[in-house]
Amino acid sequence: MSNAPVLDVKGLRRAFGGLVAVNDLGFTVAPGEIMGLLGPNGSGKTTALNLMSGVLQPDAGSIRLAGHEIAALASYKIARLGLARTFQLVRVLDGMDCRENIKAGLAFHRPYLSAGDTEARIDELLLRVGLGGQDFRPAADLTYIDRKRLELARSLAAKPRLLLLDEWLAGLNPSELTIGIDLIRSLKADGITIVLVEHVMSAVRALCDRCVVMSSGRKIAEGATADVLADAAVVKAYLGGVAADA
Repeated sequence: MSNAPVLDVKGLRRAFGGLVAVNDLGFTVAPGEIMGLLGPNGSGKTTALNLMSGVLQPDAGSIRLAGHEIAALASYKIARLGLARTFQLVRVLDGMDCRENIKAGLAFHRPYLSAGDTEARIDELLLRVGLGGQDFRPAADLTYIDRKRLELARSLAAKPRLLLLDEWLAGLNPSELTIGIDLIRSLKADGITIVLVEHVMSAVRALCDRCVVMSSGRKIAEGATADVLADAAVVKAYLGGVAADA
């Protein structure tokens, strides 16, 4: 495996009027790494993910995905280069069943799959995320956790090299959280590189090799997870003055 970064962000900036949501953000993510992107609400994390995935265009800066500059590209072109994501507010196609939702994600698979390979890939993904036997269930009828599973399966359909997870574990009960952590860990074992935005500290500690912490649009800390969560600036800005043990 190459040691070159899967993701290389430099000088990233995005303002909305007088509000600078992302300000001179920079970091790299190594192949096969799970990197936590942390910070209080309003710190710019989701805006950063939107910039990386092409939902928004940056005012300045560089975003390189496996060596390709993607900062000015449309979302579908970025997806075809190997970036997929989930959203803080779950986005599934309610007018379609589970199979159809995943098939929509396969539109970005390169090379295109044959009809038989498409169906096999859908079967594989339904089982992988815990939706086996739910093939033709309408997405609109799914429970909250199953909607999250379906969105994840769709994001995995095209075999991305980089996966952005925006609070995918939020709102899960303890048993679901354990299942979710194990599922994300298995994606790393498959060689998928992950940027994880998350507020559940137990999950961050269990999953993240390294963390970047943002506050008011700027990076305030970066390093090994345990070190970052004990950093005085992080404790003050994000954790309310109490080190994160949960």
